[in-house]
Amino acid sequence: MNRLALTLAPLILAASALSAQAQDPHAGHVMPASPAPRPAPVPVATPQTPARPPAQDPHAGHVMPSAQTPPAVDPHAGHDMSTMAPAQADPHAGHNMSTMQPAQADPHAGHDMSAMSMGPPDVPTSADDPGRPPEAAAPAAALSGPTHAADLIFGAEAMEASRQTLIAENGDVRTTAVIIDRLETGFGDGGDTYLWDVQGWNGGDINRFWWKSEGEGDFGGALEEAELQALYSRAVAPFWDVQAGVRQDFRSGGDDTTHLVLGLQGLAPYWFEIDAAAFLSTKGDLTARVEAEYDQRLTQRLILQPRLEIDASASDIPGLEIGSGLSSIEAGLRLRYEFRKEFAPYVGVEWSRALGNTADYIEARGGEAEDTRVVVGLKAWF
Repeated sequence: MNRLALTLAPLILAASALSAQAQDPHAGHVMPASPAPRPAPVPVATPQTPARPPAQDPHAGHVMPSAQTPPAVDPHAGHDMSTMAPAQADPHAGHNMSTMQPAQADPHAGHDMSAMSMGPPDVPTSADDPGRPPEAAAPAAALSGPTHAADLIFGAEAMEASRQTLIAENGDVRTTAVIIDRLETGFGDGGDTYLWDVQGWNGGDINRFWWKSEGEGDFGGALEEAELQALYSRAVAPFWDVQAGVRQDFRSGGDDTTHLVLGLQGLAPYWFEIDAAAFLSTKGDLTARVEAEYDQRLTQRLILQPRLEIDASASDIPGLEIGSGLSSIEAGLRLRYEFRKEFAPYVGVEWSRALGNTADYIEARGGEAEDTRVVVGLKAWF
């Protein structure tokens, strides 16, 4: 029995050693001192990132004695850890961050934005005008179908009538208007007088037929003079029409005259209504006339209207008592009350003055070159 135990004792010791080695692969080994790790680069201290000390290996320089079953032995003891990065190291350690831009920098920082407009001006012009944002072209698919797809559902005849109605109501509107600008009676030293100034049109937004009529005379006497114009009018700009046609004059002495007319009528900036025209008579006389009006609204219904009219002639016309150059000027001020937009009676005062040779012609027959009168009248339209 003792001999059997002596025989098996070496085997038991060998098995125990093998078991201890299986638990710790480094058990029983003499661990020489680990070589000192290579120093990590020293971070450069900057105002943004202060220097950080390199991480040190806690096991560097330790001699690990042999042990059969040491508890919780470091499995990395004796390994060269100098080239390994420390856990969760700052990736920017040692970098100069002073020249880097902050994240999400304002791309317009330092730019002068005072002169920039918040958007295109809202001007009344077409969409392709530079004053409005550009519009993208229609996609190709939008034009790939039939020209009038609704015809397939409602029928070509019904849709053709609808298209004509749409054109008439939105692009081919024809209107008619009659404007009584002045229908008045004047009271002055030269006697009581009457006067009319009426015009109207028929047509669309671009092409129109205009007619105009003016005349004046004395109560209890004959008609002094009257005129009638028939004009073709075409819009050439927003609020402006070019007009051309004929003018026929009627006078008490029977000296009727026909003129060719070329004029411009419209609304000038600051809401001045302008009507300017040149006249060439069949006798070769060239004359011109400019009228300007402005409505100053005092209240919603009370309106003050200054008015100015200037006449000129290229030559003397003795038969009509018209001299060359500026022949006459009229300036008036009328205050009207709008019971409705279409009906507004008024009162006012008007001053007139003949100039140059025109004044000489009038005074030669015993008339007055200057006149002031009170007027009462009506402005209306329908």
